[in-house]
Amino acid sequence: MIDLKGKKAIVTGGGTGIGKGIALALADAGADVVVHYGSNCEGAQEVVRYLEEKGQKGIAIKADLLKKEQIVPFIQEAADFFHQKIDILVNNAGHLVKRVPVEEMSEELWHQILDINVTSTFLVSQQTIPYMKEDGGKIINMTSVAAHNGGGPGAAAYAASKAATLTFSKALAKEVAPYQINVNSVSPGFIGKTPFHDTFTTNEGRVNTVKSIPLQREGVPKDVAGAVLYLASDLANYITGETIEINGGMYMR
Repeated sequence: MIDLKGKKAIVTGGGTGIGKGIALALADAGADVVVHYGSNCEGAQEVVRYLEEKGQKGIAIKADLLKKEQIVPFIQEAADFFHQKIDILVNNAGHLVKRVPVEEMSEELWHQILDINVTSTFLVSQQTIPYMKEDGGKIINMTSVAAHNGGGPGAAAYAASKAATLTFSKALAKEVAPYQINVNSVSPGFIGKTPFHDTFTTNEGRVNTVKSIPLQREGVPKDVAGAVLYLASDLANYITGETIEINGGMYMR
């Protein structure tokens, strides 16, 4: 069992899907958690109640990660809650928004998808790093198998944004390494029972995708959370700039 007792963690998009699974896993490992949410307040509050029942600290904070003017006070509030110390940042928040072929995609939609997936990761990391410099920390970013295979139909912007997140993670890892801040990413494949696939994947698509996966099953949020816990722990102190693929074998490097 990984022990993160006393560690201070932030999870963006922590009220639903993979993010909620990560936040709950961090709680089980003993961490105190700031649960960011954009719209699912109840989901975020469920995580906070779970933390409090375990005798740990938690708070849910709402912020629109498309707006820097909301990101800055969000991280400030999180830092104040943790008495100016942040050990773990999980940049999980992201969105496909909608499936649109490149020929039909507006510049507005293109920028919206890149902003929620890449720019938010940049801005949240930028605001968090000062609170990690003294004692080090762990930043874990969420990319996707789409970064490698281009994603499904109408997902060009999403795939591009996740590839950018992967490369950004490597560049940031080099920049902050002198402060003993590790930056890595996790790259989920088909993770079922999440709002992403509930919204954007048909039942037929699910069946066909599972057939293409060597392990012959959908992933679950817990599969992703396990990799995040590892990267957030001291077990990964000598790992930085890397990506863990979590896809049941559907993509192998």
